[in-house]
Amino acid sequence: MVEPATRGDPQSPLKWTCKSTRELSKELKKRGYAVSRTTVGNLLKEAGYSLQANRKTLEGAQHPDRNAQFEHINRRVKAQRRAGPPALSVDTKKKENIGNYKNPGRTWRWKGQPVKVKTHDFPDQKKGKAVPYGVYDIGKNEAWVNVGISHDTAQFAVASIREWWHRLGRQRYPQRHVRRLLITADSGGSNGTRNRLWKDELQKLADDLGVAIEVCHFPPGTSKWNKIEHRVFCHITRTWRTQPLESYEIVVELIGTTRPDTGLAVHATLDERDYPKGRQVTDEEYARLNIKPGKFHGDWNYVLTPRT
Repeated sequence: MVEPATRGDPQSPLKWTCKSTRELSKELKKRGYAVSRTTVGNLLKEAGYSLQANRKTLEGAQHPDRNAQFEHINRRVKAQRRAGPPALSVDTKKKENIGNYKNPGRTWRWKGQPVKVKTHDFPDQKKGKAVPYGVYDIGKNEAWVNVGISHDTAQFAVASIREWWHRLGRQRYPQRHVRRLLITADSGGSNGTRNRLWKDELQKLADDLGVAIEVCHFPPGTSKWNKIEHRVFCHITRTWRTQPLESYEIVVELIGTTRPDTGLAVHATLDERDYPKGRQVTDEEYARLNIKPGKFHGDWNYVLTPRT
């Protein structure tokens, strides 16, 4: 009764059960065996089975240059840190519904007095969603999170990097000593490799700051290797566990109070500007970019230098 599903046979006739011990016990009784669910569980353990959840390990087809790109990113980050200027890891955290919604996790409270939240997680159109975009300074172990209320666009992503520079970057790194910023990012989303608006906005930032901006993208399907994911975002999620995010102010405050044992410092601000979707970069505008593809995978590695 269990083996056909264990082998993953798509033609298995066992559509009547989710393989629980209760259902297996019922089926055995129909076949003439008086067996309790506890005995079924013991028999399964003896046969080498155990209760298991799904595990996210399948990344899909791996690019043949996956490891080579990881090594390239590692070399560039080390070289940037030795030279002194910042090496940044950027990404957008999962959007969060604003309102009295359930947040996973458990915290200590008086017995029998859990925080009461809404039964359903349907978004409140009036309250909207929080869009946290993070900029993590790898060398300083310090992060800036820009909490947007609009859309996760390339314009919003670069505006967040610009905000990091004005709020933290120029204080940590005197501009006269900075000739280049290094940014590591995923290959999709608002900072994707094919996103023209991302490159156009970075060019404007390079022009304004007067510094070159080097970008190294992680290969497709490898976003979990981005340092900001396991150095910043996981700690933010732990900070607001079980806490309903009822307002943007609460989101910003909780992010700003994130202080794990790793020594990470997190700062946050609310960005109430509108970032409309659908903005396009024409061929003429793209041709004016001062962009130089890298020798290795120019689609993943490139440098934007100031036009003035």
